[in-house]
Amino acid sequence: MEPTRRQLLTRIGVAAGSVAMYQAMTTLGHAAGTDFTGPPALAGARPGTTVLVLGAGLSGMLAAYELRRAGYSVRVLEFQNRSGGRNISLRGGDSLTELGGYTQKCEFSPGNYINPGPWRIPYHHRAILHYCKAFGVALEPFIEVNHNAYLHDPRSFGGKPQRYREYLGDFTGYTAELLAKAINQNKLDQPVTADEKAELLKAMRMWGLLDGNYSYKKGLEASLRRGYDKPPTAGINGAPTPSDLLARDEIMKSGLYQYLLFNMSDDVQTTMFQPVGGMDMIGKGFARQVGDLITHNIKVTNIHQDTSGVTVTYADQNHGGAVTQAKADYCVCTIPLPVLSQLDVQVSNEMKEAIDAVPYASSIKIGLEFKRRFWEEDEAIYGGITFTNLPISVMSYPSTGYFSKGPAVMLGGYMFGPAAYDFAGMTPQERVQEALKQGAQIHKQYPAEFSNGVGVAWSRMPWTLGCCSMWSEQARRAHYKTLVTMDGRIVLAGEHASYVGCWQEGALLSSLAAITQLHQRAVGAG
Repeated sequence: MEPTRRQLLTRIGVAAGSVAMYQAMTTLGHAAGTDFTGPPALAGARPGTTVLVLGAGLSGMLAAYELRRAGYSVRVLEFQNRSGGRNISLRGGDSLTELGGYTQKCEFSPGNYINPGPWRIPYHHRAILHYCKAFGVALEPFIEVNHNAYLHDPRSFGGKPQRYREYLGDFTGYTAELLAKAINQNKLDQPVTADEKAELLKAMRMWGLLDGNYSYKKGLEASLRRGYDKPPTAGINGAPTPSDLLARDEIMKSGLYQYLLFNMSDDVQTTMFQPVGGMDMIGKGFARQVGDLITHNIKVTNIHQDTSGVTVTYADQNHGGAVTQAKADYCVCTIPLPVLSQLDVQVSNEMKEAIDAVPYASSIKIGLEFKRRFWEEDEAIYGGITFTNLPISVMSYPSTGYFSKGPAVMLGGYMFGPAAYDFAGMTPQERVQEALKQGAQIHKQYPAEFSNGVGVAWSRMPWTLGCCSMWSEQARRAHYKTLVTMDGRIVLAGEHASYVGCWQEGALLSSLAAITQLHQRAVGAG
């Protein structure tokens, strides 16, 4: 039995809810225009007051930068042999070793890279934009939406990927037609005035490119939005030919409309940015400010405190794992919670419960290098994202280097949830091969053009044990305030200590909030 118009419209509404869940599972963000207005005013620091910062990710380096500016004596201890934390880019010659001992070496051509961690910056993340400008980190546009990219479901349209613009045009047109006819037949649940009815019909006609009978049909007007079968050109035969519409029932049952809604979410609306040359340009910019304060290859084992200060015990990998201690008046701890929960940390029981209450998401990113930019040369796709309900989830085309010759790297998969756990159970090379197999359903050029690739599983990174924090509403109510409140002489920072989870902005905002608390405590105001 064919669904009624009302049932179809109800399905569309239900889809809006499901895509909200999809959005949460893929970006995990709570982004909005943040309240950052400028660096904190930390006046009146007492000379000689010392602070240990644990972790040289963005939150740790920002804490060190602003505390030193305020007059504190700061030292940073970092587990890795590099600064930046999850702010990382992989280039040719880089290697990455994960739990289980698998080491993959990146073989990308010179100048190419993939960002396994953060890969884009919303325009309203004011803190990170401020510090990029302050530290001389050049930014360029990141293309989020490309109407010539694809939407794909192997169970719909014979498995053929559909251009974003074609599906968007037809979905909009058919939906407007359904609404217009429901309005004309007075079949809305709530009555409307004559004026409202006239304006609604006018809006539907314009929005859906409907004809005089409020029908969405093949024609030049529809093709102006969805694209032509033969585009307009010059000469005797220069007139355009309209394109065929996708079938309405196939449009609706495919569920691909959820990906249209994805790009309406506030955290991925234009304009978005990326650093020129790779996301780790941000980490390097921060490190230029505080690199002299950082000691790398330090494995913290104990964090103890008393009324006079904080003592951190660690194994110094620079000296054969020698057990050493560092003391300070205060401590800013940015260690990811899955790692921190395994350490001997002397904090209140409430703080320990808060640290244990926040699991981290499993996430996978696949970087694939191809011999040429076939997506540009063959399919006219310049930047943007293709969405699929295959496990790889998304494919993102580089937002830089357009029209260049030679090899190029695209993001061949970005997974959260069950798919991420499945891929994490594979070897790195198996991840790459599976991403190639799935991606070839969308781009037939994959097998012939593939050069090499990397597959990063964040749950298998020993220094973070996950991608980012996954607060539940219940956990936030019970533990968030405790986690972000200074406990004696120790205060936590990192994206997990914010409402802007899984974004670099959250890491920076949490850092500023943490050092403000520390400063108030140190000068006797808190």
